[in-house]
Amino acid sequence: MVPASLRLRLVVPGNIRHNSGGNVYNAALARGLADLGAEVETCPLDGGWPGGSAEDRRRLSGLLLSAPRGSVTLVDSLIASGAPEEMEAAAAAGHPAWILLHMPLPDLEREGRAMAAAAGVICTSGSAAARIAARHGLDNIGVALPGTASAPLAAGSLATGSGVPHFIAVAALLPNKDQALLLDALAQLTELPWTASLIGSDTADPDYAAWLRDSVQRLGLVRKVSIPGELRGGALEAEWSAADLSLLISRAEAYGLVVIESLARGIPVVVRDGTGAVEALAAGGGTPLPGRAVGLGTDPAPLADLLRQWLTDAALRARWRDAARAGRGRLPGWDATARTVLEIVGAHGRPTGWSPRPSQAGSAG
Repeated sequence: MVPASLRLRLVVPGNIRHNSGGNVYNAALARGLADLGAEVETCPLDGGWPGGSAEDRRRLSGLLLSAPRGSVTLVDSLIASGAPEEMEAAAAAGHPAWILLHMPLPDLEREGRAMAAAAGVICTSGSAAARIAARHGLDNIGVALPGTASAPLAAGSLATGSGVPHFIAVAALLPNKDQALLLDALAQLTELPWTASLIGSDTADPDYAAWLRDSVQRLGLVRKVSIPGELRGGALEAEWSAADLSLLISRAEAYGLVVIESLARGIPVVVRDGTGAVEALAAGGGTPLPGRAVGLGTDPAPLADLLRQWLTDAALRARWRDAARAGRGRLPGWDATARTVLEIVGAHGRPTGWSPRPSQAGSAG
């Protein structure tokens, strides 16, 4: 019997233009699902999400209510969690949509209504799933962790025992990512040799990006820190290749895709304790961890102290680097993410006779 094709529509926000973790996840998931034999339609929806205008929500409602019979609609939580009325109307019309949750939103009441109306919720991290379950008492929550693509091993500036250590912080220039605290920590280390690149979109919050660049001047870091904006292609790969330590100290993070992108290149990572990035740091399994989670508030001293320790302790650098390289082969690929999504959706019903096509993709190592 020829398997029936599963048709899946992925509704994603069109107003997030920068290379966010959510955008990367959504695009990689769509490719992974197609590779497994699903018929995937990605539907970018422009608007002021989360929340959106009345016209934005009208267009969402049209998408949800026009779902082909037997298809599955998966809506990014940035859209769905702020549009409970549209999710409820779709469910009442017999077209309940799934929610793909990257990050919980502040409006608990509207988020809870949207999730109660959904066919189910798929979270992109265990920490997000636990938070949502505690918030709303839901039991229809699945977890599909991010994968990562194979990547070359980063040479790093210290690979041969010479050169200046290089930090890399890949994240949009946004207050939540707390590059301001990072710069304050680095300013306490100016007597040591190092360089740093803060790489990410400077258009998502232009005022904050400008303030960060002014801070580089104010803190006397011009010779050590560059803020080139968002990089892609060869320019980004060159930065990855030169990196010795990756930094992600966001105040809130559901997972932190850049953490496993770093680990895929054998680059250890420092993350903020208490965020979902801690989960990502352990993605490769094994001990010791390829980096460390540091407790942070508004004082940069704990981060500065840890970075000073790393800069001055060759044995620590070697342990973290060896752990990152050892875990590369254990990182899941995006095929695993796609297969998990299909298994979750399938547990709630799929077209008769459908089964995923065997994938040739392997782990990210």
